[in-house]
Amino acid sequence: MSALPLIGWIGAGRMGVAMATLIMKAGFPLRVYSRSASSRQKLVTLGACDATSVVQCAREADLVFSCVTDDNALREVALGQQGVLANAKPNAVFIDTSTVSPEVSAEIAAEARNCGIDYLRIPISGNAASARVGNVTALVSGPESAWNRVKPIVQSFSTAQVYLGSADEARVMKLVVNLLVYAHAQAMAEALTLGRKAGLDWNLMLDTLGQSTLASPWLKAKVALMKPRDFAPTMTGRMILKDLDLMLDAARSNAVPLPITALTRQLTQALVGEGYGDEDYMAAIKLAEKQAGLSDDQIESKS
Repeated sequence: MSALPLIGWIGAGRMGVAMATLIMKAGFPLRVYSRSASSRQKLVTLGACDATSVVQCAREADLVFSCVTDDNALREVALGQQGVLANAKPNAVFIDTSTVSPEVSAEIAAEARNCGIDYLRIPISGNAASARVGNVTALVSGPESAWNRVKPIVQSFSTAQVYLGSADEARVMKLVVNLLVYAHAQAMAEALTLGRKAGLDWNLMLDTLGQSTLASPWLKAKVALMKPRDFAPTMTGRMILKDLDLMLDAARSNAVPLPITALTRQLTQALVGEGYGDEDYMAAIKLAEKQAGLSDDQIESKS
């Protein structure tokens, strides 16, 4: 029986820790690097080996995953003499799970080809809470032969995997998914505010939405959180500004008008400006209620 591949994992934020934990629970050995020693320690405590640099994390790994914040962070991790691609061993695969632009992803792909390293783009559809139980969807693109090697590891932390093509299709698909999520969040905020101000009972209104033709898994999850008005962040308003900018940049590159997305971006900026930027992006409800002139007493009341 062949030995299990050694996994190098770079990035120990909430999503990264959740996915890496499930990989280890599935029995795969893992070495972790994060700029924050305390973040790395979360995974070391669970059995990961500690790496103090990208080079150390990547040098002996068969498969190197990254889960980082943005384009600049991915460039820093992947490129240069201290990056993954310059230090990965022959026949390794580099897999990035972040939400970044197709442009920076193509830049990484070109350098990966120069280094003879297979590069997979696997952004994740889901949040940290769903990632902790593996209830996320992996959107996959890159060389199909590399995907076949990596698939068992990705299956350990996701319920569904969709292979979309050989280049940066997964990056675009992640923007498509998130565009719909954020637009739905804004529509839900407006709809609930209309119902509340017109006198509908808050809980009954949410229960009705949860049983309607609109009752997707996303909406049902948000209904459960909104009944007690739980705005603990799954993803903050401040964080989604980055994604909205990526969508609008992609729209400019492809000559596609996105008026709803542009307005959502402005409303999200207002959300941050009103002091709700570090709450869950569903705090769009709070902004809509404030703009509608609802009093604190009306908001706290069930009816």
